[in-house]
Amino acid sequence: MSPQLATIGNTGLGLRRVLLDPLLNQIPDVIDFFEVAPENWIGVGGRLGHKFRQVVEQRPLLCHGLSLSLGGPDPLDELLLKRVKRFLDEFEVVAYSEHLSSNCIDGQLYELVPIPFTDEAVRFVAERIRRVQDILERPLIIENISYYAAPGKQIEELDFIRNLLAEADCQLLLDVNNIYVNSVNHGYDAETFLAGVPADRIAYIHQAGHLRKSADLVVDTHGAAVAEPVWQLLQSAYARFGSIPTLLERDFDIPPLEALLPELERIRVMQQPVSRPERDRVEG
Repeated sequence: MSPQLATIGNTGLGLRRVLLDPLLNQIPDVIDFFEVAPENWIGVGGRLGHKFRQVVEQRPLLCHGLSLSLGGPDPLDELLLKRVKRFLDEFEVVAYSEHLSSNCIDGQLYELVPIPFTDEAVRFVAERIRRVQDILERPLIIENISYYAAPGKQIEELDFIRNLLAEADCQLLLDVNNIYVNSVNHGYDAETFLAGVPADRIAYIHQAGHLRKSADLVVDTHGAAVAEPVWQLLQSAYARFGSIPTLLERDFDIPPLEALLPELERIRVMQQPVSRPERDRVEG
């Protein structure tokens, strides 16, 4: 974890527009930091932009991008990157992350398309990550995504992620819900996957809800409360890796702020007993 992330606190909330007004007067103590998609706020001014600034200036701010298409065939949108850089600098953003996916193929798809799990893709994406970091003049954190098909797969998803983190020398935004969703949809053990994640690469964690369509199909919606198996997997992550800053995501069917606070409180309570990562207790 970077020194900056080590200072942001334990529990964060994805800041959405409908939450601005409830947060203007007082931000609950359980919210240590916020995260936003910069694409949703670049160039926003007027009353809405003023409210946004009032809220985010009270807490550390992280950004989670939507549009870089790190694995896509289209050239990187360097104009967008320069606009993102100005936004990150203006709001003194602590960390910037992006999805390990493609979403531009001859234009914006507005969907997260999985990158083929191949060694060639590792080298291709690593080079794009390095270019992004050169333009932004800051590290880029990548997030494991949920996916429903794996076209062109030659290596396992976990090996792909591990190899890319090493090749690009970057950090991971560990999405616990995505591990669970993929484990159901692709028939692997979530705990085994979690055990293979390199602890020294984890920057922070995302926790979110999903929609179960059937016994073997789960859809990553970010539109529901966190399911119990995902809470259990988060607890395993803390036991294995230690207390890592964790952000609650809710993008659709967003309830009143008061309804989100118990989930944030649960994250904080789960982190309290955690002292050192499991690997330190075993090796020490």
